Amino acid sequence: MPADGPHRQTVDLGARSYDILIGAGLLSEAGQRIAEIAKSKRVAVVTDANVAPHYLAPLQRSLEAADFTVQSIVLPPGESTKCFAELERLCGTLLDGGLERGSLIVALGGGVIGDLVGFAAAILLRGIDYVQIPTTLLAQVDSSVGGKTAIDMPQGKNLVGAFHQPRLVLADSDTLNSLPERELKAGYAEVVKYGLIDRPGFFEWLCENGPAVLAGDPEARRHAIAVSCLAKAEIVARDERESGARALLNLGHTFAHGLEAEAGFDGTLLHGEAVALGKVLAFQLSCDKGLCPPADLDRLLNHYDSVGLPQSLADLGLADLDLLRILAHMAQDKKVKDGRLTFILARGIGEAFITQDVSEDEVLAVLAARRGSAPLAGRRVEA
Repeated sequence: MPADGPHRQTVDLGARSYDILIGAGLLSEAGQRIAEIAKSKRVAVVTDANVAPHYLAPLQRSLEAADFTVQSIVLPPGESTKCFAELERLCGTLLDGGLERGSLIVALGGGVIGDLVGFAAAILLRGIDYVQIPTTLLAQVDSSVGGKTAIDMPQGKNLVGAFHQPRLVLADSDTLNSLPERELKAGYAEVVKYGLIDRPGFFEWLCENGPAVLAGDPEARRHAIAVSCLAKAEIVARDERESGARALLNLGHTFAHGLEAEAGFDGTLLHGEAVALGKVLAFQLSCDKGLCPPADLDRLLNHYDSVGLPQSLADLGLADLDLLRILAHMAQDKKVKDGRLTFILARGIGEAFITQDVSEDEVLAVLAARRGSAPLAGRRVEA
């Protein structure tokens, strides 16, 4: 990253293009940065009860120093907040606060806040501007970028939503210093995803530097976030509404969303934890179908060992989940086409592809194979 300022990555969408700024101390500059793109001086900041004690006051000070009038809203933390009841409450509070079409909403928090606030911005007054200030690693490298907004339903995750791009993303790497280790590892699972999709060199870099990213090395973190945002920005620019290549970003997510839905969105299972296991399941399935060399699954498991990511349902305390019910939740996935599940599989590390050539029996077999305690890396699990 340049020494004289944050790393800047542009999401190229023509007239709706926007910048992702990555670096330390960006929260203190938020007012100045937002003033450059805001249509009025009325801003609403939405955060949750976990993030507010750390970052709401400094953000408010920065905004007020830039002459913004600030409305602050603090929501309950956790995935269960992504629901119709909280969406209605948020929209009502924003309207009661005098929201106008020229107003701007700031999402300060992790993926839950970003998704919910983005969806509210998409539907309020038929669409208003919003800014993402992600405070978790997962949100900084994934959910804050690309304009996917949504809430959950009992049938599955993110089933009601809209594509609505932010005007700006400010990823302050200092906010990661307050994250619990579990949250950091959950976010790191999304970082690994970009290496597995089409950046094998980045995967190799992570094998060497992943522990440093998690331990808080500033340069390692900035590099990991910057490469992840570049990877996502390039795919979103080519396929904003997921009609083709953008589906590759869902590597591991079809499995993950089924696991999350069956776990009940109650905080027992973090999204990144589900994605981490979902990628193992996708590579296991690819190997079982003879598409991927077993050695590449072993490399993935070895890396998981080195950073402490889950390799089985048992690792997540979910060995007793009903596999048929997980499959039923997967059948509600947004990517189902003509009644068939869409999977992202791999011919090797950095060689992901989209397919519907997967049977329910194959899915159940790989879930069963990864139900119990994970083996040592370098040894495959047999169904």
